[in-house]
Amino acid sequence: MRILVVEDEPAIAASVSAALAASGYQTRVATDGEEAWFLGDTEDFDLVVLDLGLPKMDGLAVLKRWRAAGHLMPVLILTARGAWPERVEGIDAGADDYLAKPFQIEELMARVRALIRRAAGQASPVLTAGPISVDTRQMRVTVDGINIAVSPLEYRLVAYLLHHAGRVIPPGELIEHLYGDDDARDANALEAIITRLRKKLGPNVVETRRGFGYLIPTGPE
Repeated sequence: MRILVVEDEPAIAASVSAALAASGYQTRVATDGEEAWFLGDTEDFDLVVLDLGLPKMDGLAVLKRWRAAGHLMPVLILTARGAWPERVEGIDAGADDYLAKPFQIEELMARVRALIRRAAGQASPVLTAGPISVDTRQMRVTVDGINIAVSPLEYRLVAYLLHHAGRVIPPGELIEHLYGDDDARDANALEAIITRLRKKLGPNVVETRRGFGYLIPTGPE
């Protein structure tokens, strides 16, 4: 999962990014509105944490431009503007949730998990398809109720596939959402991760659709 953090206060941007990374998300940070607009317009993110009081372009203006351009990623507004008229304006502009500063990082993380789940049509923090489950709060993977030890990269892959269970995910999309901007991105490396996961989770948990991509089926076909 890739999250864009738009925040011009370095300490807040660093703490939010660190918390997201510790929960298995890949993050990109933008420190002004123009950079945020460009990244959101040209790259694919699963969620945006967006401050309103930004240099160069206000956060609301950025959000309105994204929505006008047809970008539908969930947006969590994070701002010191706590009065209800600002909250209403932000939501009417296309925001999905609102968190006023100062905030507890645990609440931010809960809202992030909820928004990503809802965007994928999931209601529960425990994602399940067939024998496999992922608890997004504890970053725990189980098969038939048995805990399975997975690496952070393997967790991100399983979580992304389960958020989109039943949909064939092209390799390019998986690579985009698995790796950080500085990581090597290679289709052969992706296949190697999936091979390792099949050894841990079972040979039929992650299916390959040749020429199309990978999926975790929602149930028997």
